[in-house]
Amino acid sequence: MFALSFMRYAFFASTFIAVVAGTVGVFVVARNLSFLTHTLSEIGFAGAAFAVFMGWSPLAGMLLYTMASSVMVGQMSTEESRREAVISATSALFIGLGILFLSLSSQTASSATSILFGSVVGISQAEVYQLIGLSVVVLVGIFLLYRRLKFSSFDRTGARVNGVGERVVAVIFLLLVALSVSVAAQIVGSLLIFILLTLPAASAKYFTTGTAKMIGLAILFALTGTWTGLYLGYLTNWPVSFFIAVIEVGIYLAALAYRHRQAD
Repeated sequence: MFALSFMRYAFFASTFIAVVAGTVGVFVVARNLSFLTHTLSEIGFAGAAFAVFMGWSPLAGMLLYTMASSVMVGQMSTEESRREAVISATSALFIGLGILFLSLSSQTASSATSILFGSVVGISQAEVYQLIGLSVVVLVGIFLLYRRLKFSSFDRTGARVNGVGERVVAVIFLLLVALSVSVAAQIVGSLLIFILLTLPAASAKYFTTGTAKMIGLAILFALTGTWTGLYLGYLTNWPVSFFIAVIEVGIYLAALAYRHRQAD
């Protein structure tokens, strides 16, 4: 299997994607941003479709659309009901735009399939380097913001007392989430991004309470899903994203069962 260059690239890329998704996902879950992550994936779909229509790299369009949307969301009112209503309307608009751009594009249906469901086994060496670069940016950003992000995610009262600028942290974090969405889309596609960014972290929180331990477990669960998914996809020629989704859901159900047993 590893004699094939595309499989080596796929495993290398998926490793970085899993580390990013597991790290960012812990804070996404803690800040109750799972719904926003799903919306950003749909916005990313529109951005990728626009890029295909313009003849650009789909990744460039995803980055443009998701990062611009993240800044807008971060500047919105913190009133949850209003924010979610605006996010829902934005999601519907961008799905429509994505469908329009794909219909106007001269590209084949394979472009749409790659955008929606990912195409990690078709990733090139240059794209691997792009993913590594983006992953490093996200991880460095999380490292620099770690203390403030931990405060504002798990102890908002303490964050205000210690003078942590929550609005600034929120905007920067949303930009990092946008980068993560664009990175993760390369393996699971825009439809299933939220799986890698939410389920490993949601599973990890049932096993431990420490932030660093949660990040470590979330990365482990994300790696388990991506590596096993790639291997099973290679054996069966079925979509890798299908296996990743099934594995991550299975881990989450096991985590729920463990939590239920501990409660009893």
